[in-house]
Amino acid sequence: MTSRQHAGGGRPPLPRGWRRRLARLPPAFYRVGLGPVFGRRLLLLHHVGRVSGLDRRVALEVVEHDREEGSWILASGFGPEAAWYRDLRAAPKTTIQVGNRHYAVTAHFPSAEEGGEIMARYAPAHPRTARRLCAFMGFDVADGGADSYRRAGRGIPFVRLDAAPGQYVR
Repeated sequence: MTSRQHAGGGRPPLPRGWRRRLARLPPAFYRVGLGPVFGRRLLLLHHVGRVSGLDRRVALEVVEHDREEGSWILASGFGPEAAWYRDLRAAPKTTIQVGNRHYAVTAHFPSAEEGGEIMARYAPAHPRTARRLCAFMGFDVADGGADSYRRAGRGIPFVRLDAAPGQYVR
Protein backbone atom coordinates (compact mmCIF):
# COMPACT_ATOMS: atom_id res chain seq x y z
CA MET A 1 0.00 0.00 0.00
CA THR A 2 1.23 3.52 -0.76
CA SER A 3 1.47 6.39 1.69
CA ARG A 4 -2.09 7.36 0.72
CA GLN A 5 -4.60 5.91 3.17
CA HIS A 6 -7.94 6.83 1.61
CA ALA A 7 -10.10 4.40 -0.29
CA GLY A 8 -11.18 5.11 -3.84
CA GLY A 9 -7.86 6.12 -5.38
CA GLY A 10 -6.54 8.14 -2.49
CA ARG A 11 -8.89 11.11 -2.72
CA PRO A 12 -10.00 12.45 0.67
CA PRO A 13 -13.78 12.45 1.09
CA LEU A 14 -15.63 15.69 0.41
CA PRO A 15 -17.12 17.35 3.49
CA ARG A 16 -20.75 16.59 4.32
CA GLY A 17 -23.32 17.96 6.74
CA TRP A 18 -22.15 20.69 9.09
CA ARG A 19 -18.58 20.55 7.69
CA ARG A 20 -19.88 21.34 4.23
CA ARG A 21 -21.91 24.29 5.57
CA LEU A 22 -18.84 25.49 7.48
CA ALA A 23 -16.70 25.29 4.32
CA ARG A 24 -19.23 27.49 2.51
CA LEU A 25 -19.13 30.29 5.10
CA PRO A 26 -15.95 32.12 3.95
CA PRO A 27 -17.23 32.81 0.41
CA ALA A 28 -20.41 34.18 1.95
CA PHE A 29 -18.30 36.50 4.14
CA TYR A 30 -16.50 37.77 1.02
CA ARG A 31 -19.84 38.24 -0.77
CA VAL A 32 -21.10 40.63 1.93
CA GLY A 33 -17.82 42.58 2.10
CA LEU A 34 -16.30 40.86 5.14
CA GLY A 35 -13.26 39.40 3.37
CA PRO A 36 -10.86 41.46 5.51
CA VAL A 37 -11.76 39.40 8.61
CA PHE A 38 -9.62 36.59 7.14
CA GLY A 39 -6.58 38.84 6.76
CA ARG A 40 -4.07 37.35 4.37
CA ARG A 41 -4.66 33.79 5.58
CA LEU A 42 -7.50 33.11 3.11
CA LEU A 43 -8.24 34.34 -0.38
CA LEU A 44 -11.29 34.04 -2.59
CA LEU A 45 -10.48 32.36 -5.89
CA HIS A 46 -12.75 33.10 -8.84
CA HIS A 47 -12.64 30.40 -11.49
CA VAL A 48 -14.70 29.28 -14.45
CA GLY A 49 -16.18 25.80 -14.44
CA ARG A 50 -14.36 23.84 -17.14
CA VAL A 51 -17.55 21.98 -18.09
CA SER A 52 -20.35 24.38 -17.17
CA GLY A 53 -18.60 27.63 -18.06
CA LEU A 54 -20.19 29.16 -14.95
CA ASP A 55 -18.41 31.54 -12.59
CA ARG A 56 -17.33 29.75 -9.41
CA ARG A 57 -15.80 30.95 -6.14
CA VAL A 58 -13.96 29.13 -3.40
CA ALA A 59 -12.14 30.40 -0.31
CA LEU A 60 -8.72 28.79 0.12
CA GLU A 61 -5.94 28.99 2.67
CA VAL A 62 -2.81 30.81 1.54
CA VAL A 63 0.16 28.52 2.12
CA GLU A 64 2.72 31.14 1.19
CA HIS A 65 2.60 34.76 0.03
CA ASP A 66 5.49 36.62 -1.59
CA ARG A 67 4.80 40.30 -1.03
CA GLU A 68 7.68 41.41 -3.27
CA GLU A 69 6.65 39.32 -6.26
CA GLY A 70 2.88 39.45 -5.75
CA SER A 71 2.36 35.70 -5.69
CA TRP A 72 0.29 33.34 -3.56
CA ILE A 73 0.70 29.58 -3.13
CA LEU A 74 -2.29 27.33 -2.47
CA ALA A 75 -2.57 23.61 -1.74
CA SER A 76 -5.32 21.38 -3.03
CA GLY A 77 -6.29 19.45 0.09
CA PHE A 78 -8.68 17.32 -1.99
CA GLY A 79 -5.93 16.40 -4.43
CA PRO A 80 -5.66 17.01 -8.17
CA GLU A 81 -9.32 16.11 -8.68
CA ALA A 82 -10.61 19.16 -6.78
CA ALA A 83 -12.90 21.15 -9.08
CA TRP A 84 -11.10 24.47 -8.59
CA TYR A 85 -7.72 22.84 -9.29
CA ARG A 86 -8.96 21.21 -12.49
CA ASP A 87 -10.66 24.46 -13.53
CA LEU A 88 -7.39 26.37 -13.13
CA ARG A 89 -5.58 23.74 -15.18
CA ALA A 90 -8.09 24.35 -17.98
CA ALA A 91 -8.10 28.18 -17.66
CA PRO A 92 -5.10 29.48 -15.67
CA LYS A 93 -5.89 33.20 -16.02
CA THR A 94 -8.35 34.30 -13.35
CA THR A 95 -8.88 36.71 -10.46
CA ILE A 96 -8.57 36.49 -6.70
CA GLN A 97 -9.77 38.61 -3.83
CA VAL A 98 -7.60 39.13 -0.76
CA GLY A 99 -9.43 41.18 1.84
CA ASN A 100 -11.20 43.80 -0.30
CA ARG A 101 -8.55 43.87 -3.02
CA HIS A 102 -8.92 42.11 -6.35
CA TYR A 103 -6.00 40.88 -8.49
CA ALA A 104 -5.74 39.42 -11.97
CA VAL A 105 -3.54 36.33 -11.66
CA THR A 106 -2.17 33.45 -13.67
CA ALA A 107 -1.95 29.97 -12.16
CA HIS A 108 1.28 27.97 -12.35
CA PHE A 109 1.67 24.41 -11.14
CA PRO A 110 4.88 23.66 -9.22
CA SER A 111 6.61 20.32 -9.75
CA ALA A 112 6.45 17.60 -7.11
CA GLU A 113 9.96 18.55 -5.96
CA GLU A 114 8.95 22.19 -5.59
CA GLY A 115 5.84 21.05 -3.70
CA GLY A 116 8.07 19.20 -1.26
CA GLU A 117 10.08 22.35 -0.61
CA ILE A 118 6.91 24.42 -0.19
CA MET A 119 5.59 21.99 2.43
CA ALA A 120 8.95 21.88 4.22
CA ARG A 121 8.77 25.70 4.57
CA TYR A 122 5.10 25.72 5.55
CA ALA A 123 5.25 23.06 8.30
CA PRO A 124 7.44 24.96 10.81
CA ALA A 125 5.32 28.12 10.40
CA HIS A 126 1.99 26.27 10.78
CA PRO A 127 2.76 22.92 12.46
CA ARG A 128 -0.77 22.03 13.51
CA THR A 129 -2.35 22.83 10.15
CA ALA A 130 0.49 21.07 8.29
CA ARG A 131 0.00 17.90 10.36
CA ARG A 132 -3.75 17.98 9.77
CA LEU A 133 -3.43 18.55 6.02
CA CYS A 134 -0.97 15.68 5.67
CA ALA A 135 -3.07 13.35 7.84
CA PHE A 136 -6.21 14.32 5.91
CA MET A 137 -4.49 13.44 2.65
CA GLY A 138 -3.13 10.18 4.06
CA PHE A 139 0.54 11.09 4.49
CA ASP A 140 2.46 10.01 7.58
CA VAL A 141 4.47 12.85 9.10
CA ALA A 142 4.56 11.45 12.64
CA ASP A 143 8.20 12.35 13.18
CA GLY A 144 7.46 15.99 12.29
CA GLY A 145 10.78 16.37 10.51
CA ALA A 146 11.41 18.48 7.44
CA ASP A 147 12.14 15.37 5.36
CA SER A 148 8.77 13.79 6.15
CA TYR A 149 6.98 17.03 5.21
CA ARG A 150 9.11 17.26 2.06
CA ARG A 151 8.04 13.71 1.08
CA ALA A 152 4.38 14.49 1.84
CA GLY A 153 4.56 17.78 -0.09
CA ARG A 154 5.63 15.91 -3.20
CA GLY A 155 2.18 14.31 -3.22
CA ILE A 156 0.17 17.47 -2.57
CA PRO A 157 -0.85 19.51 -5.62
CA PHE A 158 0.19 23.13 -5.16
CA VAL A 159 -0.72 26.15 -7.26
CA ARG A 160 1.21 29.43 -7.47
CA LEU A 161 -0.86 32.44 -8.46
CA ASP A 162 1.17 35.29 -9.93
CA ALA A 163 -0.36 38.76 -10.14
CA ALA A 164 -0.40 40.33 -13.57
CA PRO A 165 2.20 43.10 -14.06
CA GLY A 166 0.92 46.34 -12.58
CA GLN A 167 -1.89 44.58 -10.71
CA TYR A 168 -0.14 44.07 -7.40
CA VAL A 169 0.50 46.96 -5.04
CA ARG A 170 2.45 46.17 -1.85
